[in-house]
Amino acid sequence: MAVYTEVSDQDIAEFLAAYDLDRLVSYKGIAEGVENSNYLMLTESVPYILTLYEKRVAPEDLPFFLALMEHLAENGVPCPTPIRGRDGDALRELCGRPAAIISFLNGVWPRRIHAEHCAALGEGMARLHLAGADFPMHRANALSVAGWRPLLDACGARCDEVADGLGDLLAAELDHLEANWPDNLPAGVIHADLFPDNVFFADFRLTGLIDFYFACNDFLAYDLAICLNAWCFERTGEFNITKAQQLLSSYRRTRPLAAAELETIPLLARGAALRFLLTRLYDWLNQVPGALVKPKDPLEYLQKLRFHQGVGGPSAYGLS
Repeated sequence: MAVYTEVSDQDIAEFLAAYDLDRLVSYKGIAEGVENSNYLMLTESVPYILTLYEKRVAPEDLPFFLALMEHLAENGVPCPTPIRGRDGDALRELCGRPAAIISFLNGVWPRRIHAEHCAALGEGMARLHLAGADFPMHRANALSVAGWRPLLDACGARCDEVADGLGDLLAAELDHLEANWPDNLPAGVIHADLFPDNVFFADFRLTGLIDFYFACNDFLAYDLAICLNAWCFERTGEFNITKAQQLLSSYRRTRPLAAAELETIPLLARGAALRFLLTRLYDWLNQVPGALVKPKDPLEYLQKLRFHQGVGGPSAYGLS
């Protein structure tokens, strides 16, 4: 269960009084998700999602996230659209939390990933990157290379509680990435968290990209690297080059990659693996007793990192 803030009937009735929506029929908490409290609201005509933003989301970032979703939706990207109240505002407060209503998207996220899902994702991500090119707001990526050293330092000597020698391995990898991280690749708005549970499909047709609460400005190819890690490894740990080839080829048909982006994919994939390894490691070492969400295993991303460390070049990902 990932509803952190309970909303009463009276709370939601008072909140909805600011909107011109049809009569509320029912609402219920959504168990999936780890960052915010989400409710599915059913009105007489259409469903909506009510989100209460919890402590891990900085309130000052919310105007960026909501404006980005609105901009992308207006430019043909299938993503939630913030619903504005009668006063024109989409961001409000409910139960002491920042809150917003967004449109509901049909589809389900894939529990078993096929190459066809990866192909559809590649096109959808490229469309997102192109649509975001003229988005006027900017948000730095706090979880890019400059943010990894503080995460590792926060874990400290406790890294080896998870695996022997893990601290030294991560320190050496971070040294390498900091020394070699590029500074001149094409950049723009990225989603930065396009895991399978944030992408909806009807069969193999992509119907929605959701959960933009890590979106930021960074290298566009870094978004691809995140997805190589999230979509192209089997549950048993093997890298599936067919899925990678479908993801990257489909992306390139919509937005061609520059030569420098192609050459840097292995390094970006290493960085993306380290980023999620470190955030998972921190959460694993700092579990809150009685927490509703179980931390994810950081060692899954250690296995992925080791794969990327061993590749000989872009061809390992199906790139030519």
